[in-house]
Amino acid sequence: MIVWVLFPSVVFLFYFLPLTVFVSLLLQAWETRSGVEGRNLTASNAWLVIASLCFYAWGEARLLWVLILSGSLSFFGGKAVGNRSGRRRTAALYGFVGGEIMLLIFFKYGGLIEGIFTRIGLALGDHAGPESGWKGIALPLGISFFTFHGISYVVDIYKGRIAPVRRPVDFACYFSMFPQLVAGPIVRYSEVAVFFQYRVVTTEDVYWGLRRFVAGLGKKVLIANQVSVLADASFALPLADCTAATAWLGTLAYALQIYFDFSGYSDMAIGMGRLFGFRFPENFDQPYLATTVREFWRRWHMTLSRFFRDYLYIPLGGSRTGSVRTYVNLVVVFALCGLWHGASWNFLSWGLFYGVFLAVEHAVAPNVTRRPGWLQLIGHIYTLAVVLFAWVLFRCETWEQSLATWHAMLDLGHLSRIGAIPWNALSPDVSIAFFAGVMMCTPIFNLARTVSMRTPLGRLFVPWLAAVGPLAVLGLCMLCIGAGSHNPFIYYRF
Repeated sequence: MIVWVLFPSVVFLFYFLPLTVFVSLLLQAWETRSGVEGRNLTASNAWLVIASLCFYAWGEARLLWVLILSGSLSFFGGKAVGNRSGRRRTAALYGFVGGEIMLLIFFKYGGLIEGIFTRIGLALGDHAGPESGWKGIALPLGISFFTFHGISYVVDIYKGRIAPVRRPVDFACYFSMFPQLVAGPIVRYSEVAVFFQYRVVTTEDVYWGLRRFVAGLGKKVLIANQVSVLADASFALPLADCTAATAWLGTLAYALQIYFDFSGYSDMAIGMGRLFGFRFPENFDQPYLATTVREFWRRWHMTLSRFFRDYLYIPLGGSRTGSVRTYVNLVVVFALCGLWHGASWNFLSWGLFYGVFLAVEHAVAPNVTRRPGWLQLIGHIYTLAVVLFAWVLFRCETWEQSLATWHAMLDLGHLSRIGAIPWNALSPDVSIAFFAGVMMCTPIFNLARTVSMRTPLGRLFVPWLAAVGPLAVLGLCMLCIGAGSHNPFIYYRF
């Protein structure tokens, strides 16, 4: 993938984004004043479609047709569902959703399916096995996200929540909008429908959008990229050198990396959406402060959690069909959530791991909302432990590596064996980023901000820091990007 398609790149930050925003604002202002009461944003919507297709094509031109095909299926599938009734309506829904899922399976799970049949063939005596034809098939950028956009759109039409979009340019703008195209958040059409007919960008929107974008950029460049050095070095060690100290340090570093990487992307997407006049839903809410696994998933990748809840868990029966069925539904939904992240047994295991813990929590304490402080502390420790052990499955390439890392993490008697820690990866930049990331994931960060606003000195300096801080963060990010320290977002590969 060409590097400028990444948000933290010089060409994107100083050429593509400013030009796109500038032209978009000009077109919006012109169309709003054209005497049609702001209900004719065809030109500005079309401009965003062109910019988004250029963004996608520059990164992966040869697979642009997949995005266009998926979007066409969604648009005409919505028309077909909306214009039919009875069994024909249901058949149109199943036909569309089946087509989108088959497209996803072909590109994302073809290799896994072929591997299963290869093993079956070997077990039956076909020692040669079929020759793989999937190694050269690339995974289209963001296919997991834009297919979910399409599915949610058509299902919402079927359920009567929205009407089919009349103008193709409006739907194309929704489906291909580059800020959230390749890694979310997963935006439902009903959440942004009004903005395709009327939107106004004020100076406050520009200020808020830029602040949010810079905050996300800082998360990505100044924290996620830095701690990734430590995480990669720790997980790259030979399994024989994996001690309790290295396993915990590497897992903590990865937990910080994936959170600040993905939440940073979401912040940038939400900020850019605001610059264009859109309001995208939030995607993260300090998930490492959760005191149960259920709460963690209400705070982590919230748009994905809501998608699986509304379009899979509830249609399966949710928690309305008895305890046993509820537990099965939870495990099935999170198994599919794991497979959505990637076509590997580790991702499936990651989903099953969470599904089991969620089922156990639902069985033990289904309706607990308030807990005493000491129980919340225990719950917080328990939740962090579950999440960190789950990140091992998510990060490791093989079961062997996952089990070795788990074994080392449980070998607490050898925590003092720090000789195998990749000390060369703990540079001052990495150490500062690690410490800052940990602080930002704890209540200390929120407490310090709240207390500072209640003191005269804080009320004097906090607004000044709020104005100058983003400029300082942007300057530091530019230094890091100029030094070539940026790397792709983790969720780009999903």
